[in-house]
Amino acid sequence: MKAYMQRMGRSLMLPVAVLPAASILVGIANWIVGMGVTNVATTFLMNSGLAILDNLALLFSVGLALGMSKDKDGAAALAGLVAYLVPKAVLAPTSVQALLGLKDIADVNPAFNSMGNNVFVGIIAGLVAAEMYNRFSGVKLPMALSFFSGKRLVPIMSALGMLAISAVLLFVWPVVYNVLVSLGEGISGLGFIGAGLYGLFNRLLIPTGLHHALNSVFWFDVAGINDIGNFLAGQQAIDQGLAIVGKTGMYQAGFFPVMMFGLPAGALAIYQCARPEKKKVTASLMIAAAFASFFTGVTEPLEFSFMFVAWPVYVLHAIFTGLSLAVSAFFQWTAGFAFSAGFVDYFLSLKNPVANQPFMLILQGLVFAAIYYFGFRFAITKFNLMTPGREEGDGEETPDIDTTGGGKHAAMAERIYNALGGAANVTAIDNCTTRLRLQVNDTGAVDQSKIKATGVPGLKVIDDKNIQVIVGTEVQFVADEMSRLHGGGGGSRAVVEQTVEVEEAPKTQAMFAVAQGRLVPITEVSDDVFSEKMMGDGYAVLPTAGEIFSPVSGTISNVFPTKHAVGITTPSGIEVLLHMGLDTVDLGGKPFTVYVTAGQQVGRGQMIAKVDLEAVVAAGKKTDMIVALTNMDKVDKFELVEQKDVQANDIIGELTSK
Repeated sequence: MKAYMQRMGRSLMLPVAVLPAASILVGIANWIVGMGVTNVATTFLMNSGLAILDNLALLFSVGLALGMSKDKDGAAALAGLVAYLVPKAVLAPTSVQALLGLKDIADVNPAFNSMGNNVFVGIIAGLVAAEMYNRFSGVKLPMALSFFSGKRLVPIMSALGMLAISAVLLFVWPVVYNVLVSLGEGISGLGFIGAGLYGLFNRLLIPTGLHHALNSVFWFDVAGINDIGNFLAGQQAIDQGLAIVGKTGMYQAGFFPVMMFGLPAGALAIYQCARPEKKKVTASLMIAAAFASFFTGVTEPLEFSFMFVAWPVYVLHAIFTGLSLAVSAFFQWTAGFAFSAGFVDYFLSLKNPVANQPFMLILQGLVFAAIYYFGFRFAITKFNLMTPGREEGDGEETPDIDTTGGGKHAAMAERIYNALGGAANVTAIDNCTTRLRLQVNDTGAVDQSKIKATGVPGLKVIDDKNIQVIVGTEVQFVADEMSRLHGGGGGSRAVVEQTVEVEEAPKTQAMFAVAQGRLVPITEVSDDVFSEKMMGDGYAVLPTAGEIFSPVSGTISNVFPTKHAVGITTPSGIEVLLHMGLDTVDLGGKPFTVYVTAGQQVGRGQMIAKVDLEAVVAAGKKTDMIVALTNMDKVDKFELVEQKDVQANDIIGELTSK
């Protein structure tokens, strides 16, 4: 569940990242209107920005569906669109009136008035669409229905799934809506204290990713508050009674003093508390992180540098954030943002008619800069907290890679990937706005010192399978390079192999040994189904070690529930079956550890499983590792070298497709 929520939090950043476009368009329009000019241009810009804000639910549905899908395929995004359109139509007030047999539209519960742009329902639709894609994108239907197989089936299943959920929401949503409204009213009813409590929990929930759920209640139109939307709508929201000057924006304004002034001052305190020999590296980290916080409101590079290694400082940061929101709400100083509380959004909000005494937030920011600086410095020195630059160790931690020029991302990716353990240890590579989110077989095998030596702001071991590396705003480029390495089997050797593959004839590829041991033709396997080539031609290895590697590059088409077999489809469409042992389906998966999932790209020679050979033998089963080409109609030629002892990843044959 924890990993799922982290993926969800990461995926939510995709639609959130669209909001700056709305901020720029609406912000420019408000600036022009603020100067007393209203014309076609202002209307054009304003409505362009509102077009984004008025369809947030749709953006969340499509963004979540894409982000939560197993291979980020566009079909998942299409399913997200379909999934949201169903409840939007079924639960529209006129539809609800007909479904419940109500005489007057006024009798429809007001909960359904928000279905045209309900972010909560959009999130549900996105999650349902992603789940349908992950489950049904590889399903093959009978011949008569084959047109609807695979990815074409996903939107259909998403529509059916959301139709069932819509039926439930027809009766449950009014209850849920009333609870959310009560929660929002409960917090908003506390006035400036409620704003402070929101700010406190907003920061405390960031490590779990659950702050997005809290934000949706106050920032969007889930519970009728819609603080961001009403603020950005400007004069239009005021005229409609949706925005109140001095109140609308109270759940945003207090973040500006923190992100523009407080956190940069905290970064200065961290730098000054660093060891003398480590101040140079700490300065480079803190300057970059402080600039990102001030200018864009992206705080993760700074927060994650001390969030776990010096958690009392982070708790102090959460308290200060709550205090800042309470202060700005108390004095009714307001400003708003579309992306985050950095200088860009602050500047654009100055001419928004909903903003109230926004320049006072600068004065508040200067006060909070002092609070953060002295608060952080006191806590760090008093309790000897290990903020960046205070770690034990000799000498200065200097990046050992060239971080300039076009190849810096590739160099950093290779160093981090190798320090993680390469293909033998890395199982999944992903990223959010500033962090690499990595899954490995064993975090204990990761060389943390080598990762830190690349100059990254920090890293955090979540558990024995998950580790995060804080890179910064260029994390996407590093993640892409790491994915290329992982797809090729890992490390420097992977880069060479990928180059060779590009130069090879497109229909011919090498076959690799799946394990260390004795190579034998498939005809010598002691099972008629394989030896008589009923499953297709191939080979087998009588293993002497339990590490199992992919024989080809391709996509994992399926992993059998009992883990004893894995299907791989090559780029040319050849289906390769890796069957681990004979009659091992009876073992219920116990001797097998599989490191890949359906839809994952693998490189030839990449470690994909591990087998407890002793357990297989003890159960009275044979350990033959069999590779069979199950659609021989696509195979033009398969040649196997003579029988010999092989090492894992040895080239043992050549495969040519038709």
